[in-house]
Amino acid sequence: MKSHDLLMLTAKAADDKRAEDILALNMEGLSAFADYFVICHGNSDKQVQAIAQEIKEQANKNDVEVKRLEGFDAAKWILIDLGDVIVHVFHKDERSYYNLEKLWGDAPLEDVREAFTV
Repeated sequence: MKSHDLLMLTAKAADDKRAEDILALNMEGLSAFADYFVICHGNSDKQVQAIAQEIKEQANKNDVEVKRLEGFDAAKWILIDLGDVIVHVFHKDERSYYNLEKLWGDAPLEDVREAFTV
């Protein structure tokens, strides 16, 4: 699966579980380990876990290896490594604290809105 297709699959899976403020950073040329970062958040521990679980299930259904999944039990910041796409699912309170959008401010935003209508 191409990295952009994986990005869209990930964005749709997050949206399906009502993730909020889904954004994608194009990391090509900025990172040697991923083409895209997806950042989103949920409003409760259960929602954060549901978002991560849906992303994992959709990856598995599409024969995409989940290389690493960390932070699931704590549900404050779950990192899902899908190879070319790294997903950060935050609890709402944690997202503003870590502020990855600012940390990776050099990365251009990738429009993923079309994934929400599919």
